Amino acid sequence: MSGRQFQFTLDRLCYQLIEEHDDFTESCLIGIQPRGVPFADRIYNRLKELTNISDIPYGKLDVTFYRDDFRQKVLNPYPTKMDFLVENKKVVLIDDVLYSGRTIRAALTALEHYGRANKIEMLCLINRRFNRHLPIKSDYEGQQVDSLDEAYVKVEWKGVDEKQEDRVVLYPKKTE
Repeated sequence: MSGRQFQFTLDRLCYQLIEEHDDFTESCLIGIQPRGVPFADRIYNRLKELTNISDIPYGKLDVTFYRDDFRQKVLNPYPTKMDFLVENKKVVLIDDVLYSGRTIRAALTALEHYGRANKIEMLCLINRRFNRHLPIKSDYEGQQVDSLDEAYVKVEWKGVDEKQEDRVVLYPKKTE
């Protein structure tokens, strides 16, 4: 996925959110650090353009210390930036790739510190349908990818990953 298809997918997801959340008075968007934030930034900015609503609550949530594997690797925490509570709101968690579901589980745990939401939804750019470790699914998704265990899906962001364009790449094996 690249170029125009990327923009069409972003627009489609924004229109789905508008259809479900109307004026966003009872809703908020939360990007999951680190890789979900560039995608959430794009969604947030495009929603502001499409709706002319400038005050959609938007936060960035770090889940580093809520992951079940945080003791097994070198930690690189990111800042959490949320100046609102999620109490009685519809929350849209945003991440780039939904794979095992473990990041989303960590985000759900971290989110508890900000109140009790009425509803929590998941928006992802890429849904890797197979190999889910937990019973987690996306409510909104850009594209589904069926890949083998060894395969690696990477979303590369223009301006973030020193790339010339936004694109999604499927590698046969993870490369460092």
